[in-house]
Amino acid sequence: MEKIEILLEPIDNNRLLSLCGPLNNNIKEIELRFNVEINQRGNLFNFLGDKKNIFIASEALKKLYLTTENSEISLDLLHNFLHQPEIISKAHDLEEKSYVTDDFITFRNYKIKICSPNQKKFINTILKKDLVFSIGAAGSGKTFLAIGAALHIYEMGFIKKIILVRPAVEAGENLGFLPGDLSQKIDPYLRPMYDALSTIMGPQLLNKFINQSVIEVAPLAYMRGRTLNNSFIILDEAQNTTKEQMKMFLTRLGKNSKAVITGDITQIDLPNAFSGLVHVLPIISKITGVSICKFTDKDVMRHPLVKKIIKAYENKL
Repeated sequence: MEKIEILLEPIDNNRLLSLCGPLNNNIKEIELRFNVEINQRGNLFNFLGDKKNIFIASEALKKLYLTTENSEISLDLLHNFLHQPEIISKAHDLEEKSYVTDDFITFRNYKIKICSPNQKKFINTILKKDLVFSIGAAGSGKTFLAIGAALHIYEMGFIKKIILVRPAVEAGENLGFLPGDLSQKIDPYLRPMYDALSTIMGPQLLNKFINQSVIEVAPLAYMRGRTLNNSFIILDEAQNTTKEQMKMFLTRLGKNSKAVITGDITQIDLPNAFSGLVHVLPIISKITGVSICKFTDKDVMRHPLVKKIIKAYENKL
């Protein structure tokens, strides 16, 4: 637990009253939003909690106090302010050095190792941007690092839910009718994501998070019509989305949410459709706030032969 204190100036009791709200309800909303404890004495505010959380909460309080110079802080105004994605992204920019990772990121006691410059760039981009595409070779750590980043950001208190999504597309084989209920039918498609989660969290904690709906793993078809607020969403194997599915997914992003889209455009399994990932890349390439991270065979972390196989296929094309 860390502690910082700030002084809000100029001292104005009416503005402080507007800032704190009746019975300090506004302060309680800020505490809940950023998972911190705030103690006030006049214009002195003490913040207690995780270092990154208290930094963002204190910056938010300073900006809210500036707002009181010209207007009262209503509950609606407060909610809209606190759920702007810019609050967290701007705070990341202000404290960039605290977010730059060297060799690993963590979730509880597990360290997710970062093994290449492209992987490091990928992690830092996720921390600073709300929509990130990662394109590249199989085995380069795209999915595993994205899941690790999601758990790391959840642990810091920035989001409340992690949603992992995959299109249910078979890799060149028709598996036919699958027995069992819905979860058993879609489990083979989502198993790689469960494996990554289990490696980082352990099966017991993973089951707990799933039962508490902190983590949701679902096929892409189940995203239609939803608005995903306060969430970290990962779309894996995005090369197997259609153009319509990709647009549908990208328009699910709600307040205070991040999305990471991963895919390998050399392994498209769609039988009779154009890849939504290939289609969307030139469309979003110039949109501010969206980043594209690319991986090469040099980032492959699987068996050494995998890197050679990928290189051989590239040379053949």
